[in-house]
Amino acid sequence: MSDVQLDPYIFFQGTCKEAMEFYKSVFGGELTLQAYNEMPDMAEMAGPLAKGRIMHASLKGGDINLMASDSTNPEPYGRGNMSLSLSGEDEAKLRQLFEDLSQGGKVTEELQEAPWGDTFGGLTDKFGIDWMINITEEAI
Repeated sequence: MSDVQLDPYIFFQGTCKEAMEFYKSVFGGELTLQAYNEMPDMAEMAGPLAKGRIMHASLKGGDINLMASDSTNPEPYGRGNMSLSLSGEDEAKLRQLFEDLSQGGKVTEELQEAPWGDTFGGLTDKFGIDWMINITEEAI
């Protein structure tokens, strides 16, 4: 087992709290939020875009681990060429996650049999985050 862990970190433009509360409702787990105003030195350093925004959010202990914050950069941070991918054998669970994540968003590819034999679909959630769902056949 590796000592390295990949933790997706998403940057929002002022919707971090709302987004992470949504992801908590989808994935479960414990959500912690730390606002810039809780750390005056960080808020001052970050500038006027820090007002009312989340400096760090962490969702752990549910189906996935996810971290996020509100960017204090006026331009979107690092958007493009990436999707968060969920996969596994629990078809009912993954279909429900697909349905939940697509609420208010846009399905870009319906869940259907893929050329490699799994069930696959894609969506962009209501916060602009791209997701892929791959349901593998149960091992015999």
